[in-house]
Parts: sequence; C-alpha cells; structure tokens
Amino acid sequence: MDPKAAAVFRERGIVVDDKPGLSSGDLAAIIGEYDGLAVRSSTKVNAAAMDAALPRLKVIGRAGIGVDTIDVPAASARGIVVMNTPFGNSITTAEHAIAMLFALAREIPKADQSTQAGKWEKNRFMGVELAGKTLGLIGCGNIGSIVADRAHGLKMKVAAYDPFLSPERAVELGVDKVELDELLARADFITLHTPLTDQTRGILSRDALAKTKPGVRIVNCARGGLIDETALKDALDSGHVAGAALDVFSEEPAKANPLFGTPGLICTPHLGASTNEAQVNVAIQIAEQMSDFLLLGGISNAVNVPSLSAEEAPRLKPYMGLAEKLGRLVGQIAGTEIRSIDIEVEGHAAELNIKPITGAVLAGLMGTWSDTVNMVNAPYLAKERGLAVREIRNEGEGDYHTLVAVTVGTDHGPKRVEGTLFGNRAPRLVSIFGIMVEAELTGQMIYIVNTDAPGFIGALGTKLGENGINIATFNLGRRDAGGEAVALVSVDDPITPDVARQLAALPGVLDVVPLSF
Repeated sequence: MDPKAAAVFRERGIVVDDKPGLSSGDLAAIIGEYDGLAVRSSTKVNAAAMDAALPRLKVIGRAGIGVDTIDVPAASARGIVVMNTPFGNSITTAEHAIAMLFALAREIPKADQSTQAGKWEKNRFMGVELAGKTLGLIGCGNIGSIVADRAHGLKMKVAAYDPFLSPERAVELGVDKVELDELLARADFITLHTPLTDQTRGILSRDALAKTKPGVRIVNCARGGLIDETALKDALDSGHVAGAALDVFSEEPAKANPLFGTPGLICTPHLGASTNEAQVNVAIQIAEQMSDFLLLGGISNAVNVPSLSAEEAPRLKPYMGLAEKLGRLVGQIAGTEIRSIDIEVEGHAAELNIKPITGAVLAGLMGTWSDTVNMVNAPYLAKERGLAVREIRNEGEGDYHTLVAVTVGTDHGPKRVEGTLFGNRAPRLVSIFGIMVEAELTGQMIYIVNTDAPGFIGALGTKLGENGINIATFNLGRRDAGGEAVALVSVDDPITPDVARQLAALPGVLDVVPLSF
C-alpha cells in the first residue's frame, strides 16, 4: 500500500504498523492488538483471523474495490465494519478496459511481437474500427458508466445490462438498457464491469457465449469467475469469438491457465487499478475513511453497514443514543416474545439519516440477548432470528419537536415505547406501552407494573430499603385512577432475582423487570 496511507493515519494521531507480506496465520497471530486493518487484494481475511481479532478489531478497510478476499458475512456476524474505496480507481480501471478494446481491435500485442522479431507482416494484422460498433456493457455502475462515456467519445453505440440501472440513469448516460440475451445478440464488443457474486458468477457461460454475435470480442477487467474460461477457449478455437482480452482470471496469480496460448487471447496480470494515481488515491481514501470511523464514528463506503458521514455523526449521535436505549428497554421487557420491529421517527428526527437510528435500535434490542452486539451485526442477528424490521418517517411534529418510537410485535400484541431529546442532546423516555411517563434511562433500574392504589409507593420504597437498595430517581405514570400504573425506578445497585421476587410479591404488583443501561 502506498506509504501516504500510513502518513494520513499518523497525521490524525493513529498508531500504524506497516506489515506487508503476512500469511493468514501470521495475520491471525497479531491482529488481536489492532483496532483497524487496512489491506490490498493480496491479503485474505478469513473468519479465523477475525476470531483472533476480537474483541478489539472494529474495521477492515480495503484499498480498492473488490472485497472478495474478505469474508464479509463473517465480519458482519462479528460486528466488524468492512469498507472499500469504490471510486479511487474507477477511472484507471475504465481506461484499462478501453486500452484492451483497442488492443483487440487492432491486434496490437501480436503486431508488436512480430515487428520486434524483424518481420514486417503488414497484411497479416487487419483490424476493425471501434467507431460505429455496438459495445455491450455487463454492469453499468461506477466503472461501467465511465467506459460508456469513453465509448461515446469513440462514436460507439452502447447497450447495457444491469438490473440496478434505472431507465432514467440509462437515458442520462446515453445507453440502451437491455436484457442480457439482447445484449449478447447485438454487441460487437462486450466488456464486463460487475462484482463477482452468486448471481454474476459465470454470467458469460457456455450457453451465453453461444448466444453472442459471431466475431464478438470480449474484455474482462472486472473479476475472474465471471466467464466460463473453458467455454471461452472453445469459442476462441472455433472462431465464434474473434478475440478476448482478460485482466482477471478465476485463479490468481494465474501462472497457468487453460486459455494461455489460445489464438486471439490478450492477457495482463490484473493491472486494472495499477497506475500511480490510483494506488495513491485508494491508499489515501481508505486511510481517511478508517480514521473518520475510528475517531469520529463516520462510516463511508461500508459494504455491510449503512453510511454515516463524519459530518452527520455528531448530529446523529444523541439520536442514536436515544434509539439504543429505547431498543434496550423494549428488548429487556418484551424479551423473546418479539416477532417484528417498527422504528418510527417524527419531527426533526425525520429530517435525518434514519439508517443509523435503525441500527442503534437493533443494537440495543439485540444486545439484551448477546454481549457482542453492535450496529454492524445487529441487523444480521435480527434477520437470523426472523424479525421483520420496518422504518417509518413522519415529517410533521406532534407533541414533541422530535420523537423516536419503537414498536415491537409480540405474541400478546404490539408494545410501543417513545423517546425524545431534551435540549437536542439529552435522551428521555416519554411513553411506555401507552402510558405517559418521563424518565432518564440510565444505570440500574426497575420496571414495575401495578394496580394504582394508595400506599404502593411507600411499600415499594420500604421493601427496597429492607434490602439495602437506595433509590436514585422515581418516575411514575398511569392509565387512569385505580387502573394500571407503571414505575421506572433508578437504583444504585443491581436488582437480584431474590429482590425481584420480593417486589413481585407486593400487593397489586403485576410485573417486575430489572433493567440495565
């Protein structure tokens, strides 16, 4: 990695160790000492290394786009943020794809070898023009859209297959949005710009290659595994595919490959991002992103958690604190009965990025069942438990200028808690299960439901006193006189199961739940 990355970390007060060339075993042996890990594509970060990194490691940063060498699901399950730099080498990779198009069209590598061998085979190398030809893009994201722009400059027609490409964006880029089969039938040149996923693996299969236009030329500067290499060799040998230029291979480093030596093949050793500018850009970007996360809580270009800019983080921090407490409250009371979760924001909160608020609610709620939960793995754990999560945004103000509400669906009906911020920074509970009550959720507390009756508060205080437990704050609410009442009592010491049983035995008590925040 370019040394400018280490310089950025050090300038921001982060201690850096530069350790290139580590094996997976070497990495696992030392990673437990670090809060962050910055890697390039040669470093493989597997689940075993992550286990060795816990509980300290918080973030893995990939200086580049591809994260296929990082076990992202394992990182998510362990609460580790995974970041990449999707824009730092986009231009460089796009330019390499265009260079490959020219090399294929004019047979430049073979012509160079022939000429330097003292031959003058001018009539042997009869190329084709790019102008007027149709370029088929498989993937039209950051890099694909740059390739489309360059292709238009070469007077090519561009068709794109990308399920995530909106019709409006296609018009903006000047490309025809088509289905894959139509692209295969129309394109004179095909270039791939998609990540390697379960959906894209082998997207140019034997069947797909058979549907291509005879004489098609194919470029892959994206990821190995997108093309069936054996089928491509057969198509090159038969002449159905006139040429292929590959920068990536199914197994790398590709020191041996069945395609090598096939007529019409051009190869480079994964050079898509290999320019001085790109190496510097991705190094600086990953250092800045990781520093923002470790020092300020900002999350940029994460692949397993919603983004939260360094500018947003200070504004959202009190809301996330409120959301986490509400999630923890309802999680401790409703427990394993929860089947669904609605997170609702109202007023000023509705103007903010709701994803971190949702993550904080889930972290608080799921944290009642596990000690190793954070905003990264909480959504993963919620999905694992089959909990349906829904976000609701109400821009109008109600009784409060800002409100966060959490409603959980349970076997006994919905349960809702609401909270606000006092002075835009101090979190307060304002409603619990339909009963208005103002309380600060902090430290050790007791949630008590009882039948409203004279003398109950005295009996409760006496029982706590008998057990040597001091009351810090006492917050009360009720539905109506003589009906259901709640008390949220802050105490100086944890409530033991024995004390909880004594409180539950008091006359009129319906429920007792010790709480911890």
